[in-house]
Amino acid sequence: MATIPSHNLLLPKPINQSAHSLSFKPHSTLLNFPARSSPVAVTRALSTTDGASTSSRLEPLENYGITAADDVRRRDREAKESKSLRDTWRKIQGEDDWAGLMDPMDPVLRSELIRYGEMAQACYDAFDFDPFSKYCGSCRFTRKKLFDSLGIFDSGYEAARYLYATSNINLPNFFSKSRWSKVWSKNANWMGYVAVSDDSEATRHRLGRRDIAIAWRGTVTQLEWIADLKDFLKPVSGNGFRCRDPAVKAESGFLDLYTDKDTSCNFSKFSAREQLLTEVKRLVERYGDEEGDDLSITVTGHSLGGALAVLSAYDVAEMGLNRTKKGKVVPVTVFTYSAPRVGNIRFKERMEELGVKVLRVVNKHDVVPKSPGLFLNEHAPDALKQLAGGLPWCYCHVGEKLALDHQNSPFLKPSVDLSTAHNLEALLHLLDGYHGKGQRFVLSSGRDPALVNKASDFLKDHFMVPPYWRQDANKGMVRHTDGRWIQPDRIRAEDHHAPDIHHLLTQLHHPS
Repeated sequence: MATIPSHNLLLPKPINQSAHSLSFKPHSTLLNFPARSSPVAVTRALSTTDGASTSSRLEPLENYGITAADDVRRRDREAKESKSLRDTWRKIQGEDDWAGLMDPMDPVLRSELIRYGEMAQACYDAFDFDPFSKYCGSCRFTRKKLFDSLGIFDSGYEAARYLYATSNINLPNFFSKSRWSKVWSKNANWMGYVAVSDDSEATRHRLGRRDIAIAWRGTVTQLEWIADLKDFLKPVSGNGFRCRDPAVKAESGFLDLYTDKDTSCNFSKFSAREQLLTEVKRLVERYGDEEGDDLSITVTGHSLGGALAVLSAYDVAEMGLNRTKKGKVVPVTVFTYSAPRVGNIRFKERMEELGVKVLRVVNKHDVVPKSPGLFLNEHAPDALKQLAGGLPWCYCHVGEKLALDHQNSPFLKPSVDLSTAHNLEALLHLLDGYHGKGQRFVLSSGRDPALVNKASDFLKDHFMVPPYWRQDANKGMVRHTDGRWIQPDRIRAEDHHAPDIHHLLTQLHHPS
């Protein structure tokens, strides 16, 4: 989610900087972003949804002229200024299945897709991947300081609950574990968070409603977890879902990750499902019938996190948690990025019946959205789907798709390995420059292209941005007052669950 200043980003061809330099004028909402464990501040321009004007960006000159790029930005700015998220949020959340909003690309929708993508990216930026850290597998920041610690000082959201899952299931290439014997937890991994928009007038004015946002952690670049999938479907009804139709099925590995628990572990003694549903129930009961305020539930995730986003959104709707005490229906929307298929065609149909809206953003060169169900899927002939519909490996994507192509970006290498094509920061970069099918690639929201190389080697070399540049200073080691270098202790990770979680679970299992 963080960016570094782009004023040192070089143009593709050597030119006279004094004669041809392009101005870089970020949005008015600039932040000072502290690098991981480093006092050096860097700046970041937040993507905005309130109609703020966009500004000039560094653009490669080899593909199109400055005038043409400025014309595209001007049209984009005028379209965005003609409407606001506050007035159009229901359409942006998929009320009409995003009809007419993706080609040409609606600037407000683009801004929201980037914003929720950055919420998913926060799960990576906050996660401790270091196997030499005793906190490996946990969140590096406390819940109350999550967004501030990531430099998102004006996000308008507060993290309400952290989500954990047991690492005792068969997904060894997904979970991160420390190599040390003394660790924060031997059987749990941090999986994401539930956040809720705050009470500030600026946030309410910008969003047009109160929003419950759920973000799931996925995988950064390693794709080995795909091989760990059991790759067979099983009825969701067998995992505690309130679905009476045994034909509604989801991939068994996703179900296990979402529903398994370890009663001996403080962090995962309740399943990720139980943690999520009780928190959503609590927040909907608190905010659902606020006078003069609408409420929305938005779920986001990248890669495997996208699969959990789809599954959990279905679960929230199937359990009826998007209905307030006064009977008002709260819209549930899913924005996924590079997500795999989750269930079968009956699962897709049931989500549509429940009114859950799903928009999938993918890189057309990414293999993950094509899995599982590589051969038997929604693209198979109808006759074959009817014959194979009951098989345990016939999958179907849910919702609408926005397909992007990294080869359209003049910033990115045209040929990359499979894991790089799966990178979330690269996908957000592609969103930033996408204006519609056949239209030129022009950056519009202020995201720094250098972010793409934060955890990959995707930018062309002549931009002189080092690959995999995001890292802790001294690998997290600090010098103690006695002169020794040590790995400092962190504030104990939050292992407490909501004090009323047992009561809320009882209500879920035995609704009045």
